[in-house]
Amino acid sequence: MSYTETIGTRTYRFADLKTLLAKASPQRSGDQLAGVAAASEEERVAAKMALAQVPLRTFLNEALIPYESDEVTRLVIDDHSPQAFAEISHLTVGDFRNWLLSSTTDADALTRITAGLTPEMVAAVSKLMRNQDLIAAARKRPVITRFRNTVGLPGHMSVRLQPNHPTDDVKGIAASMLDGLMYGCGDAMIGINPASDNLAAITKLLLMIDDFRQRYQVPTQSCVLTHVTNTIAAIEKGAPVDLVFQSIAGTEKANAGFGISLALLQEAYEAGLSLKRGTVGNNLMYFETGQGSALSADAHFGVDQQTCEVRAYAVARKFNPFLVNTVVGFIGPEYLYDGKQITRAGLEDHFCGKLLGVPMGCDICYTNHAEADQDDMDNLLTLLGVAGINFIMGIPGADDVMLNYQSTSFHDALYVRDVLGLRRAPEFEEWLESMQITDARGALLSASTQQPLLEGARDWMGIA
Repeated sequence: MSYTETIGTRTYRFADLKTLLAKASPQRSGDQLAGVAAASEEERVAAKMALAQVPLRTFLNEALIPYESDEVTRLVIDDHSPQAFAEISHLTVGDFRNWLLSSTTDADALTRITAGLTPEMVAAVSKLMRNQDLIAAARKRPVITRFRNTVGLPGHMSVRLQPNHPTDDVKGIAASMLDGLMYGCGDAMIGINPASDNLAAITKLLLMIDDFRQRYQVPTQSCVLTHVTNTIAAIEKGAPVDLVFQSIAGTEKANAGFGISLALLQEAYEAGLSLKRGTVGNNLMYFETGQGSALSADAHFGVDQQTCEVRAYAVARKFNPFLVNTVVGFIGPEYLYDGKQITRAGLEDHFCGKLLGVPMGCDICYTNHAEADQDDMDNLLTLLGVAGINFIMGIPGADDVMLNYQSTSFHDALYVRDVLGLRRAPEFEEWLESMQITDARGALLSASTQQPLLEGARDWMGIA
């Protein structure tokens, strides 16, 4: 089915829904690289106007990637709930935007329709929304998950403590971990990106974190971000695995490039559940995504990068994740060119994930060859804090010495919590207070008060 829109004396024609969505996307370098972007701002406006008139039902009848050839499409269609969709089934994309922003649409309403939404519907409506719309609507839709603590409560924001080391040195990782905990970070998880995929090295890191967690009774969860097949092997060997990690994308071919399928993710999910390590809940999958991943794998099939990204969230929600992280600026300027594009993508990803019922966090980041700087990240951090982001990253000095990119620091988390009045996961906050790291309000105590725990931990880890 083709779509048309006239502006003045010029009529724009869009061959199909896939083309219309791509042309309606805000400008970004990845879509230009793929050859699917609007040729002018006027064409982009025409596409938005045409998209606003498309009934939501159309997305159930016109697949962007064929059902027969893509298991993500099959997942989206097969899991769609007509009952949940009924409440909004009469709306166009433009009407849906108005419904989302209405003062009468609350968290209960957004929760009711979640199973009736497809990624393509959600991506479509996001293309019609200003940044403030994305913030306002996402803020209405908390997504709460539990493992050893509770993440995603309204008025709360958690931090993934990321103590990476370029050689996986255990003492170096432990030092960064302690540093982050002393700043009150780590309630989302303590998550290490290993420099090696060696199973023995991965197990050593898991044992180190788990030993520390048990000794000091820290109500958090650990993760070593290795390929899911390594995690399954670690589980089979008795390693203390909390969260099961995998990078995912929005098409079957892109996921195959990661070496995964829905069946393999199901196997990993069941392996994680079999350990029964959660204490307050059993959400245990940790997924990372990023706009441009399908394009970089030549697996986008002409679909714009943001819509491909939202399709990844349908994969994520299938497995009841604890955390989903859009690593927004990590892939590079070929896909998100500058601070403006990174900011828009972060707000889109958070909004779309939350609308689909996914517990979204964001690695607010950029690479050193992008046209972005830390001021851009400060802006996005603040906007996502207002929008109700579940978690952000905590990295020593905001500079990851293993992955070589710029993210957010322990101090950045203190800033956004202070200015917006955001609390940590409640179980973690209680622990911080009991260990005299913070006071009852969540404010950091003096270094002298923290010194006994710090010295004890240093002695235990053999850190000078």
